[in-house]
Amino acid sequence: MFRIVLAEDSVLLRAGLVELLTSGGHEVVAAVGDAEALVSAVDEHRPDVVVTDVRMPPGHHDEGLRAVVALRRRYPSLPVLVLSQYVATVYATQLLGGGGSGTGGLGYLLKDRVSDVSEFMGALARVADGRTVIDPEVVRVLLVQQAQAETLGRLTSREQEVLVLMAQGLNNQAMAQRLTITESSVVKHAGNIFMKLDLDPTDGNRRVLAVLAHLRGTSAK
Repeated sequence: MFRIVLAEDSVLLRAGLVELLTSGGHEVVAAVGDAEALVSAVDEHRPDVVVTDVRMPPGHHDEGLRAVVALRRRYPSLPVLVLSQYVATVYATQLLGGGGSGTGGLGYLLKDRVSDVSEFMGALARVADGRTVIDPEVVRVLLVQQAQAETLGRLTSREQEVLVLMAQGLNNQAMAQRLTITESSVVKHAGNIFMKLDLDPTDGNRRVLAVLAHLRGTSAK
């Protein structure tokens, strides 16, 4: 069971998510409708995980994402699952790249692409467990945005496909099945990705680092 702070400005969707989460055995310690209330709720309840939308009052732009970037600076181990209708590229880069990202799990899912309840609940569990789960469409948008970046240009099309599947938290066997290749081929492609992105071979979190490496460079500029 996770203690969850939920931030969603749509009253109906917020009520539906509360019902979904509680029926799944979790406790929603606060359900709020704006970014300021989100920050206050996290400060008060210190939840196990935050689930938040991006667009919230008062401006209905990137307030929710800006709030969790700030919260991650304050609480680096705070797991955050962003559930949105679109990719907010600037603050998504800050959250998933260097700025505001700490040691806690991170997720960025697009509402329209969550196909079933078990998929969403599984993603929530992985994020709460400290893992990274990024919708492949989010990865695609951010990769396309950085299509001219030197690091991305080092990867072959197959290596980029493996990178996208890494973002979904798939293991070697699942990636091999998805791409119809052998597990040894997946290992080879992953090794090439780590090498081309100059990742430390002794770092046990290299898969997450591989997904985020090009974003760090962007957020540091």
